[in-house]
Amino acid sequence: MKLHELRDNDGANRKKKRVARGPGSGKGKTAGRGIKGQTSRSGVALNGYEGGQMPLYRRLPKRGFTKPNRLEFAVVNLGQLQAMIDAGRLDATADLTEDALIAAGATKRKLDGIRLLAKGELTAALRLTLSGASKAAADAVEKAGGTLTLTRPVREAAEASE
Repeated sequence: MKLHELRDNDGANRKKKRVARGPGSGKGKTAGRGIKGQTSRSGVALNGYEGGQMPLYRRLPKRGFTKPNRLEFAVVNLGQLQAMIDAGRLDATADLTEDALIAAGATKRKLDGIRLLAKGELTAALRLTLSGASKAAADAVEKAGGTLTLTRPVREAAEASE
């Protein structure tokens, strides 16, 4: 095989149908759009239109609710903190605040605060001051010999159900 013998497989490339190029093309005159009406013209947007029947998106019931004043937290995991300490990007002996975590690159921004989650292992004893933490993450920090101070009160789901 030589370079000049290379070619696509049969049927791999189909020629584009050129519409509105005369009666001999098979798609001349109206270019396959029929005669008159909205869809024969450009700029048509009939998404969800079902010919006068009630559209599906209106037949289905509305579901859910988006709380307008909800808080959104940036998330940091235990394993992520441990990896940053091992890499020397965080000082385990210093007090770690949200600003220190952002400076170290644990997260880009704190949004409404930083929340600590329990994914991964933590072996270093840390002194953390954060907006929130899961119960499992708080227990893991205490177990490693560190302290966790929360700037927002934690809503205990377990206590509310008892």
